[in-house]
Amino acid sequence: MEQVSSNRSHGGTQGVFSHASRETGTTMTFSVYVPDYAPGAKLPVLWYLSGLTCTHANVTEKGEYRAACAEHGVIFVAPDTSPRGEDVPDDEGYDFGKGAGFYVDATEASWAENFRMRSYIERELPELIAAQFPADMARQGITGHSMGGHGALTIALRNPGRFRSVSAFSPIVSPLNCPWGEKALGGYLGPDRTAWREYDACALIDDGARLPDLLVDQGTADNFLDEQLKTHLLAEACDRAGIAATIRMQEGYDHSYYFISSFMADHVAWHADRL
Repeated sequence: MEQVSSNRSHGGTQGVFSHASRETGTTMTFSVYVPDYAPGAKLPVLWYLSGLTCTHANVTEKGEYRAACAEHGVIFVAPDTSPRGEDVPDDEGYDFGKGAGFYVDATEASWAENFRMRSYIERELPELIAAQFPADMARQGITGHSMGGHGALTIALRNPGRFRSVSAFSPIVSPLNCPWGEKALGGYLGPDRTAWREYDACALIDDGARLPDLLVDQGTADNFLDEQLKTHLLAEACDRAGIAATIRMQEGYDHSYYFISSFMADHVAWHADRL
């Protein structure tokens, strides 16, 4: 692991790091904010998964999480959204290929070698965080935005007991039922839609996966709401399953980091209560 940068902020340290990933076969970059802590202490960890076109830098620069994380004593980890590099395959569209890993392990030829973001987030990066930072891995929460909200929900649903808290901003709740999901899952996994179900939060819930509770914020002025995000499908799935879901439709907010940063402190506090 190499340190790319380090900056003091809100009584803690914001770092950016890179390492050679065994899962993606590429150099991966991520950011970690660590509040100041007593010698020997271990702090809870909040994972944040970013959306389409993003890197670790978007939330690091615009997310406004550090003051809340410092107040509550929470480590904040922000990975990249896909493998990078000249030899990594890509697509002309913004919604597939680099910047659009969709947190899946690809099985289709040309994508399968590098696009292993599921294994990277579920296994490899947690091992690195546990080894290199004062992280209490028994106290983890996860959140994310848009494609990253999809990632947070599906990773938590597939790994019962790992995360004490789960939230999302504007998540893609059902890739089986939106153009972004159909393009990404079809491209990475092939045409068999049954293989897509483990990457669809609503399908996972209908198939028996559960969360202890859930917080979701969604802007009513989000131009992706009706065609791509379809928040109502998650509300209906949680209702059928008896999952305690707080789904807040925030009047007038869009899909941007102006929206995310407005409610980030709420989410950090919500996670901290459970961590």
